[in-house]
Amino acid sequence: MSGAAAGFSIPDWGAAATGFVVGGGLIIAIGAQNAHVIRAGLRRRHLFVVASICVLCDVALIAAGAGGVGSFIAATPLLAAAAAWAGAAFLVAYGVLAIRSLVNPTDVDWEGVDSGRGGLTGAVLATLSVSLLNPHVYLDTVVLVGGIAAQYETVPRFWFAGGAMLASVVWFYAIGYGAFVAAPLMRTRTAQRILDGVVALVMFGVAGMLVKGQLS
Repeated sequence: MSGAAAGFSIPDWGAAATGFVVGGGLIIAIGAQNAHVIRAGLRRRHLFVVASICVLCDVALIAAGAGGVGSFIAATPLLAAAAAWAGAAFLVAYGVLAIRSLVNPTDVDWEGVDSGRGGLTGAVLATLSVSLLNPHVYLDTVVLVGGIAAQYETVPRFWFAGGAMLASVVWFYAIGYGAFVAAPLMRTRTAQRILDGVVALVMFGVAGMLVKGQLS
């Protein structure tokens, strides 16, 4: 992957597309942050603020990963190779968890704590909590995205990060403003199984790209 990256032209739509797929694959699995945005959409309370905070948090963390962690890793070939293999292993593990969820789906609590309770201030604090107090988000956006970004040269790396950021923008606004349609569908286990299957395929696919890049 790193070898092919050196030959990419500007603008690097390939790197951007890969970033979009990786970023999308990491955020579409239903969790506390996504459920929080959907609840805001269902209740029509502070939806734009809630979705925007989630987007801004993701953009900042992805920038830190691709710009800081990614640059640091890329500067050391041995570390870059280790990050690629570790990233591939993590993605495979992530895919396996998605398959396990596909086989044994669990119900998502769409009717949890009201994101609008306490007014706008309460909505902001609740959104920051679900966005930044989950250690997994740092592993996904800073470490994993940063490690994969390190496989690219400097300019394609920023295109990759831009694609990952765009995935967050599209996803959070889409699930928020599409909540009236999406939430009833997501309550079905069949829909959750389909989503988990897509996540697993994306994770395995990106892991395969990383391994292929190292073997070549």
